[in-house]
Amino acid sequence: MQNNSSRRKFITAAAAAGVAAGLSPLSLFANETKENQDEITFNDKGLVFLFQGDSITDGNRGRNADPNHIMGHGYAFAVASRVGADFPAAGHSFYNRGTSGNKIPDLQKRWQADTLDIKPDVLSILIGINDTAATVENKPGAQSIDDFETGYRELLNQTKEAKPDTIFVLGLPFVYPIGKRKENWELWRDGTLQRGERVKKLAKEFNAELVDYPAVFDKAIEKAAADYWIWDGIHPTVAAHELMAREWIRQTSSRLPFLKRYKY
Repeated sequence: MQNNSSRRKFITAAAAAGVAAGLSPLSLFANETKENQDEITFNDKGLVFLFQGDSITDGNRGRNADPNHIMGHGYAFAVASRVGADFPAAGHSFYNRGTSGNKIPDLQKRWQADTLDIKPDVLSILIGINDTAATVENKPGAQSIDDFETGYRELLNQTKEAKPDTIFVLGLPFVYPIGKRKENWELWRDGTLQRGERVKKLAKEFNAELVDYPAVFDKAIEKAAADYWIWDGIHPTVAAHELMAREWIRQTSSRLPFLKRYKY
């Protein structure tokens, strides 16, 4: 009883101080209030989140069951660590199957084992920069823009057939004129933009959430040089991965309302 009384006195005093400082009483306990609201309104439990793509998603992830390394060290890790820590009772599962160097044909080869067998409720895909690289560098097996779209659509169709209620989160590929990317820059830029347009088209077709990473970085470059965010023109820095995670959460919150607790 004494503890409750003391707590009430503390809250009253804190609220008074907050009003004097120009703060609303609720703002003083914003985290506690949000947590209580989440407990009441949170209905989505046991969701399986899967991140697919190339090296940007891979993040040097572990290839075994060691939970200290399975999510890599990029945006996928940032999303999983945040949501997992803030909603532990929900029992969500997080998987990273990004693989360095992958293109659409590589995803096709491993889609059954690395996507369909996992049965994701939320499937995040970021792919395209290696498809562009193959064309710019005239590598064997380079595919056209149309082939990129066709292969991508096939992956989404297979997933919908296996699990119709899967939520797709499609990221736009990006590239910046840094380092080696300055060579043949127009080819890098145009190839990436063209593939991005096809991703936008697919996002509309499959009612997917679209994460515009290039727009995020274009805005960030107003505050710091491009190589602060994308060190070699392709791969994000730690700070850039954080921006990616924030934007991913912001866009996906329209389908998963419990993510709206994050104010980005």
